Amino acid sequence: MDFLQWLFEARIPVGDGSLLAREVVGNVFGLLSALGGMRRRVWAWPVGIVGNLLLLTVFLGSLFGAASAANLLGQAGRQIMFIAVSIYGWRQWQASRHSGGQAVTPQWAGTRARLGMVAFLVVGTFALTPLFRVLGSYEPVWADAWTFVGSLLATYGMAKGWVEFWLVWVAVDIVGVPLLFSAGYYASAFMYIFYGAFTLVGFFVWARAQRTAKPSIETLLPDPTLR
Repeated sequence: MDFLQWLFEARIPVGDGSLLAREVVGNVFGLLSALGGMRRRVWAWPVGIVGNLLLLTVFLGSLFGAASAANLLGQAGRQIMFIAVSIYGWRQWQASRHSGGQAVTPQWAGTRARLGMVAFLVVGTFALTPLFRVLGSYEPVWADAWTFVGSLLATYGMAKGWVEFWLVWVAVDIVGVPLLFSAGYYASAFMYIFYGAFTLVGFFVWARAQRTAKPSIETLLPDPTLR
């Protein structure tokens, strides 16, 4: 209980202000999850879930901290979404993991899936913006909705093994960084900047793996051509 109390109350002095310790720790877990995702390791999913749980308490600031803290409902909601989709991705990668330890063979999503992702991102943002505004999310609300929908797409794309999911993260970071700075979540904002560079590296790593890796194929029935 003492540890939990420390986790929820501890702050790290930075200049004239301070950062929530659980915001920093949550983002460190997120970074480790992203590193595991780039290396296509199954442990990336449970590590990410721990970070999501911590950040959920951060972005519901008025419930778990000061009453004046900004609530970013899109950021908080995406942590819940992360947990749900991460459980799906965890199961998918665990089921397909092969002897090399890598759980997925990267592949391009294809034109139809790309258009579907763009449409989902735009339509989802327009659809959720009024809802988040009614619920009292921080302005600009559309940016909060964008990060939520984009994060859903990126996490699903990672579970599917689509190379393009890294670029979706870049789109999320471009909007998310100014939003987090304006709301006072500086640790997360700086981490988003780092994520932006990291996701570009991840994109090229997965693109190269897509060109060189051979998907493992399991033969379910005897091949009649073999004697």
